[in-house]
Amino acid sequence: MAKKEKVEAKPQSETMVKTVVTEKPKQVTETPKPKKKGPEDGWEMKNRTYFIRGKAKKSLSRSIKSSGIYYFDEEKGYQREVKYCENQRTCFVDEMQGDQRLSHIVFRRGTLHVPREEQTLQKLLSLYHPGRNKLYTEYQPQREAQSEVDVLELEIAALNAAQVLDVDMAEAVLRVEMGSNVSNMSSKELKRDLLLYAKKNPRLFLELVNDENVQLRNFGIKATEMGVLKLSSDQRTFSWGSNDRKLMNVPFDEHPYSALAAWFKTDEGMEVYSNIEKRLK
Repeated sequence: MAKKEKVEAKPQSETMVKTVVTEKPKQVTETPKPKKKGPEDGWEMKNRTYFIRGKAKKSLSRSIKSSGIYYFDEEKGYQREVKYCENQRTCFVDEMQGDQRLSHIVFRRGTLHVPREEQTLQKLLSLYHPGRNKLYTEYQPQREAQSEVDVLELEIAALNAAQVLDVDMAEAVLRVEMGSNVSNMSSKELKRDLLLYAKKNPRLFLELVNDENVQLRNFGIKATEMGVLKLSSDQRTFSWGSNDRKLMNVPFDEHPYSALAAWFKTDEGMEVYSNIEKRLK
């Protein structure tokens, strides 16, 4: 009978294989920063016209600097010299190659027309010249049209506001422009001049209509004209017209009726306002 061989069991620790798990480092992807837009982004090739500003536009000819001028480059962080050379493809001196034949920039009768083929001069004038919008401006029909639309819309708003303004407010607004002459105008004259004023100065008209102090100033002026209030000759003191009792002092460097309008909003001023209102009725 054969003997059974004993199989020795190896310890479990010897049969186990250790597995080491190594974690891969996470890759951090940086979000690229958006590139700053340069002055030539969106540049359009087209014919351009430039106009001299101020009194010089009446001159037969006017030259502006075409060399010895600098432009601060935001991207590079330093000043770069620019000049106009007809034989170069760029106006930046540090990018020029070969001979540099300096050219003049001359406005004739206040105007300079630059065709689309002359990109170097156009970019110098439209983007990099320090005299842009100071010595001269570029004609931009879209902006001019938008500006005209804005003015027309402002006029319409002012005229609509003038149509519905009551007589007291109309008188208050016109008094700013015409002074005491308003007191002698009929209602028709008042309406006519109000509409003309709204058309002529629509922005100022709307500002006055929305200024709460305008009516208070007018109230104070009317009270003074009718003798209810008295303003001293040095325009520093308001007092009652009947007994010369002082009501208020006008602060230094302030318009007397503007100061009076502000004072009418105080507790003491509101009582005086109510008193004057009864007298004017």
